[in-house]
Amino acid sequence: MKSTKTQEPTYKKIMVASFSAMAAETATFPIDITKTRLQLHNPINSLNSVNSPLSNTNAFKVAFNIVKNDGFLGLYNGLSPALIRHLFYTPIRIVGYEQLRNSLVVFNGDGDVPLFSKAFVGGLSGVIAQVVASPADLVKVRLQADGSRASQGLQRRYSGPIDALRKIIQVEGILGLWRGVFPNVQRAFLVNMGELACYDHAKHFVIRNKIADDNIYAHTLSSIISGLSATTLSCPADVVKTRMMNQAANEEGKMMYKNSYDCLVKTVKIEGGRALWKGFFPTWARLGPWQFVFWVSYEKFRHIAGFSSF
Repeated sequence: MKSTKTQEPTYKKIMVASFSAMAAETATFPIDITKTRLQLHNPINSLNSVNSPLSNTNAFKVAFNIVKNDGFLGLYNGLSPALIRHLFYTPIRIVGYEQLRNSLVVFNGDGDVPLFSKAFVGGLSGVIAQVVASPADLVKVRLQADGSRASQGLQRRYSGPIDALRKIIQVEGILGLWRGVFPNVQRAFLVNMGELACYDHAKHFVIRNKIADDNIYAHTLSSIISGLSATTLSCPADVVKTRMMNQAANEEGKMMYKNSYDCLVKTVKIEGGRALWKGFFPTWARLGPWQFVFWVSYEKFRHIAGFSSF
């Protein structure tokens, strides 16, 4: 790993990261909306609707009901804000991580960077990126949740991403766009700590031990390890984040959860500790393919652009 990586044009890296992220997001979005609907499923709400399609549910039932009620395109409800989010989120965290990691390499005299340092740098890059991209993430979650409301016979809150953005600002103020930013940041730290550090470390371990060359085999194996690590670490924060971002004030102006800690406590108290990993399978099922599509395409595009390997 050489410090000459810092001489490569940053704007080209941003373009490559954005394009790779949008390809991965489009390919795996149906799994993401299934995961979000599953995490929003609350037994308390199910008691009010015995015949709710989300009662006694699982990921396959959720996906089936989305297609049944909204058609195949319902699996892509909220895709546009998700793509907009990745125009900011992924380039910031990927390029930011690489720049910080390369600085550590220079600081260590071109020596190996410890996994702990990579994990911290990865988490920090994710936090910065998530703060910038949080409004787009909020709109995406609200639109995904709207489909769940419609499947229960409730009226949709928003007609599309622009309408959602406008109404959120009108009702909740400009700061409402950052609702759930703290659990979102917590999740981003954990996801990127697991994803970036584990991919980076695993890939160089595979190459250094001659398990595979710096090719699609090494990239695939590293992406699998990265996806499992990121899912295990981030799923509890992801559940809290999703519920915090989706909640809106009731007629009395009160929220179900006061803050992310209150959401965490109530979730465990009512549904048990396993609820924090609710949606683990669809989360991993999405992160795994997402990691594969992103990292393989990103490494390939870097090669085409004349960049060194990540």
